[in-house]
This record gives sequence, structure tokens and C-alpha cells, in this order.
Amino acid sequence: MTCIIDFHTHAFPDLVAAQAIPALEEAGKVTACLDGRIESLLVSMNEAGIEKSVLCSIATRPEQFTSILSWSESIRSERIIPFPSFHPDAPEALEQISAIKKAGFSGIKMHPYYQKFVLDEERMWPLYERITAEGLILVMHTGFDIGFPRERIADPLKIVTVVDRVPELKFVATHFGAWDLWDEVDDMLIGRPLYLDLSYALHLLPKAKAKAMALAHPEGYLLFGTDSPWARQREVMAQLSELGLDVRLETKILGENAARLLSS
Repeated sequence: MTCIIDFHTHAFPDLVAAQAIPALEEAGKVTACLDGRIESLLVSMNEAGIEKSVLCSIATRPEQFTSILSWSESIRSERIIPFPSFHPDAPEALEQISAIKKAGFSGIKMHPYYQKFVLDEERMWPLYERITAEGLILVMHTGFDIGFPRERIADPLKIVTVVDRVPELKFVATHFGAWDLWDEVDDMLIGRPLYLDLSYALHLLPKAKAKAMALAHPEGYLLFGTDSPWARQREVMAQLSELGLDVRLETKILGENAARLLSS
């Protein structure tokens, strides 16, 4: 039986969730499907038959590193796989990357809009190189973001620049390559050995286009993801099933690829 792994979820400490979810709903003009607590995520996972979720944090300020790392350590379990975060403006950013590795985590989450950087700007290269040297996975928000003006700070051309310059970086481009830039994803990213998670995309793409993109991409580089609490996990699983992919490929997407990446 397939171990289903959701490679892209979010949650917060309970007290933070009570404030963060309404603020994010207002910024993006969207409604969350969950209240942002770990307990609610686990209930959702049980309902959808998901065994494990990668939980992505985002350090929006340099001083959040310690609290995010500590909370990530406290919630880590067989089912919750935290990816902590650091802020690129932190003077100790390189040391913080190494601290994440030393603490036993498999990866890091970064978000150009919330963290105010451009994907391929010069100051990012030492950070990418340290992440690579530590063998960490980098889950990167790519494409536009629903809560921000449409600035091209994480578009497919910039992704290509990053992965060409740092080819050993285990880079995961979220939202099927780049949110709401899927024609460019099709032109520049599909077919490359680049990890793409499918979060917050399948309900926006025509099924025929999503299926064609999935079939044209290397089958080992597609990851199931939902962006919970911004989408219901069981509904995203249904959306994937509706593409009509063969069982072998769907099995790889739902968990086999993620399990291999997490153990690499």
C-alpha cells in the first residue's frame, strides 16, 4: 500500500494560528480550510488517508529562527516532518542553515515574497551553496503569490538560473513549478530533472493541461502537495485522481518520490 506523503503543508503554534490564519485570509482574500493547528492537520491527514506531511515554516524576520527551530523540534514525529526556515537577512544565516542540518531536519522552506528576496540575486548564492553542502532539501515558493503584487521575483527563468548554477541543490519548485505562470513552466521547466510539487495548482489548471505537464515531466520528480490549510487534502487527492494518470505514476507522485527524496 502506498505511503502517501503531502510535501507541502503549513501549521503554527496554537496561539500563533489564532492570529495568523485570519491575517493571511485577509491578505490573500482566501478562506482557510483548517484553523492552522497541528491537531487539525492530523485530523485532515486521517480523513484523507495521508500518512506523513512535510510542514513548511517561513521565517518572516531574522529573529524568528530560534523559535521556529525549537517549535519544529517539538512537533517532529513519525507523521509530521518539519522543514524549518531561516531569514536571508540574518547575519548568521549560513550558521543557521548548518544548525538546521545538525538538528536532524531534512529540509528548509523559503519564500521570496515574505522574506523579501529575488530568487537569483547575488546574496542568495552562498546560501544555496551551504544548503547544498549540508545535503538539505530546499522547498521554495515559486511563481506569483496570491497575497502580494505580481512582481517577477520567483519566475521560471530565475528558477532555471538557480538550478543551472547550483545543479546539486535539491530544489523543490512549488505550485507545479511556478504559481500562475504555468505556460512558462511548460516552456522552461517541464522535462528538466527538477522537483515540482503540485500544491495549490490542480484546481486552477485545466485537467488536460495538468495531465500533459505531468506526463511530460520526469516521473521521479513530481511530488504530491496540498498547501493545507489553503486547500483540503482529500480534495487535492481527488483532483490528482481525476487527471487519469496510470497507477504506477500516481503511486510515485503520492509518496514514492517524496520518500526517496527525504531519504537522499
